[in-house]
Amino acid sequence: MNDSRACILVIDDTPANLSLLNQLLREHYRIKLANGPAKGLELAANSPPDLILLDIMMPEMDGYEVCKRLKANPLTAAIPVIFLTAKVGAEDEELGLALGAVDFIHKPFAPSVVLARVRTHLQIRSWQVFLEDKSAWLQAEVERRVNEVLRLQEASVRVMVSLAEFRDECTGNHIRRTQDYVRLLAEYLSQKDRDRAALTAENIDHIAKAAPLHDIGKIAIPDHILLKPGRHTPEEFEIMKTHSVKGEGMLLRTRHELGDDNMMLRYAGQIARSHHERWDGKGYPDGLAGEAIPLAARLMAVADVYDALRSRRPYKIAFSHEEAVRMVSEQAGGQFDPAAIEAFLALESVFRRISVQLADENSAPSIS
Repeated sequence: MNDSRACILVIDDTPANLSLLNQLLREHYRIKLANGPAKGLELAANSPPDLILLDIMMPEMDGYEVCKRLKANPLTAAIPVIFLTAKVGAEDEELGLALGAVDFIHKPFAPSVVLARVRTHLQIRSWQVFLEDKSAWLQAEVERRVNEVLRLQEASVRVMVSLAEFRDECTGNHIRRTQDYVRLLAEYLSQKDRDRAALTAENIDHIAKAAPLHDIGKIAIPDHILLKPGRHTPEEFEIMKTHSVKGEGMLLRTRHELGDDNMMLRYAGQIARSHHERWDGKGYPDGLAGEAIPLAARLMAVADVYDALRSRRPYKIAFSHEEAVRMVSEQAGGQFDPAAIEAFLALESVFRRISVQLADENSAPSIS
């Protein structure tokens, strides 16, 4: 039959003590007896008990050393240990407690004291186990809820991106390509002193997930301007430029609803507003220059322009990889952050491969 009672391991080299404790405790608990340190350590490791009663004065290995070994073993570290001792010095108890024991029972044993101490520490251990299990459950529940929020967030982003794609000439592959380009640039720059602190692995992931929302503001641009096949008039271009501010506004409202600490949406807002800024300060909407432009937006600018050059549109041809690389790199220190261009040139062969592998259907750029 399954015995659900708590299990107590008694480690003592004196047979009389083992017999006495066995007689005293067996009515209430399952008892295991070890007549020496080695046997006690073996029994504790093979089938961890709920509590250990441990003699201090034993040959070959005293109880202090046994306790030290029990606490060093992950399988037995959490088991409460009560020392059995004839020692009454405060320094002895101080040493035992420092090694991890929970209590002392002094010899000769008083049965009522033994039963009370054992019962008390088993109750404490039972509550500890309950709280540990509760903590583990709560941790798992938090992780589950966080994952649900992340999945909802990613689904919301996909919906928003799909709306932007539906009204623009850009395709889903443009989103995927630029997202890959941004991640590549960020990972490269994360190895450099200037950006190492800003581009942690977690932040890079947030920035890459935010990249698809760079043109979300185009949802608010009238069709006759957004879908115009030719060049825009100066007046139309001014309206077109408002997509950066409109996009940031949409994302800001979403961020307030989901929580201001949402880092992905924070980066998305920076990218949406500032990816048309220029390193030389001649961009829009704010005329920011240099490192005043958010880093995520600087990376997006390089990725977006390279992809635009490599893509065919009703009003332009698709440039070759070599032509696109030349045109982008010529703008180091002008349109683009020089460090981002350094990363781009180091990774240009990877950019070429992605541009071919994720080419738009019926509009593939040349392999060159």
